[in-house]
Amino acid sequence: MTDQIRRSSRSVCANISEAYRKRRYEKHFISKLTDADSENSETQVWLEFAESCKYISADDKRDLIEGSLEIGRLLQFMINNPGKFAV
Repeated sequence: MTDQIRRSSRSVCANISEAYRKRRYEKHFISKLTDADSENSETQVWLEFAESCKYISADDKRDLIEGSLEIGRLLQFMINNPGKFAV
């Protein structure tokens, strides 16, 4: 489970980086940001499982989910406003 959390959370960063490099192409930019948002959601699911299995405390999960939700809000802003990030 730890490995899944690491992979999905790292994929968020990688997809944002790919999106930024392709920001000249709005549809590709949005597509990669959508991939990042999906990976962010997957990370949240794994954190829920980790708490259910008693691998992390409820407080730790809450803190991590709050951070993930903030990332999700930022991603949604970028998806909804791609022109602000265009070259």
